[in-house]
Amino acid sequence: MLNRLWLLFAQVVTIFLAAWFITMILKPSWLNGIQSTSLVESITLKEGSYDSGHLSPGSYHEAVKKSMPAVVNIFTSKASTKSKSRKGSNSSDPLFKFFFGGQPPDEEPSSSLGSGVIVSPEGIILTNHHVISDAAEIDIALADGRKLKAQVIGSDPETDIAVLKIDAKNLPTPITLGKIESVHVGDVVLAIGNPFGVGQTVTSGIVSALGRDHVGINTFENFIQTDAAINPGNSGGALIDTRGNLIGINTAIYSNNGGSMGIGFAIPVNLAKQVMESIVSNGSVTRGWIGVEPQNLSKELAESLGLAGSTEGVLLSGVLEGGPADRGGAKPGDVLVGVNNQSTKDVRQLLNQIAQLGPGNEATIKVLRKGKSLELTLKIGKRPKPTIHGQAK
Repeated sequence: MLNRLWLLFAQVVTIFLAAWFITMILKPSWLNGIQSTSLVESITLKEGSYDSGHLSPGSYHEAVKKSMPAVVNIFTSKASTKSKSRKGSNSSDPLFKFFFGGQPPDEEPSSSLGSGVIVSPEGIILTNHHVISDAAEIDIALADGRKLKAQVIGSDPETDIAVLKIDAKNLPTPITLGKIESVHVGDVVLAIGNPFGVGQTVTSGIVSALGRDHVGINTFENFIQTDAAINPGNSGGALIDTRGNLIGINTAIYSNNGGSMGIGFAIPVNLAKQVMESIVSNGSVTRGWIGVEPQNLSKELAESLGLAGSTEGVLLSGVLEGGPADRGGAKPGDVLVGVNNQSTKDVRQLLNQIAQLGPGNEATIKVLRKGKSLELTLKIGKRPKPTIHGQAK
């Protein structure tokens, strides 16, 4: 009997101690005379109020909301998967990287990706030529998730602009084209595209420079430079202002490692619009041509020709026999210093001046020949398609 009572007493004490131990660990405040081990018994938080009618100060949400639905993702399957080098690249120098992604996920039906912008309710899309060049199939993914087939209306390798068309009902509202005259260095700009295939992404920066040429990317260059972060997959995407208007088509970055280093280039909207309208109307872009082989006039070259070292112009090192310049009286060794009363400082400027003159029009060029100034009248010809070995002037 005593053994049974002792066993019962031991069990009760054990249960009591266990309960006391557990309470001390989990709820010490329940034990009379024992203070809580918590350093802070309560905290007071201040939470900001939410007003859906007001945006955060400095927000660009409205600009993005207005323009983002018009930016599309472009997936292409190439006829050839071999990599192609682009002019302007050098294995030992920083490279101009075109924002064109590599192999997308296996479930995607395409091998490469880029971006584009819907610019009209008829389904016209602006993008880069290098995004769709040699593509066997082109698929467009809209912001609402729909996927459509696209056809190429035409493209212009010399400005890296391509025009596509899709057919579908209830397309997103086209983006509004801005005016390049309203763009200034220091303006805030936003880049929209599909970097690395992760989906639509917006980054911000400023306009770093306008009218960038001599970059070595395209034949005809007049780039907007920006430090907005843009990466592979952004090719053909939109560069917009803070009003949501399109001011450029993202094209390339200057980079040592392929990632954004704060130097990006976009084709200005006025040039893209001009090329697009020509492609839609004629299927291609028609430019002027005079048939010369120009060479930049250095100080040493000018002095060797008996000219002042400060002379600005272009040396005609070759003139195509029977071409517009030859028929107008130009000769190898002439130094071309002006076109239609506008000075010509270098080859790039001469190329742009002549290209803007329509075939069949007349132009007056000013040349220096053996110390004498001459004015020659040329009938502008049609610029041939670019060749692999060089560009026609």
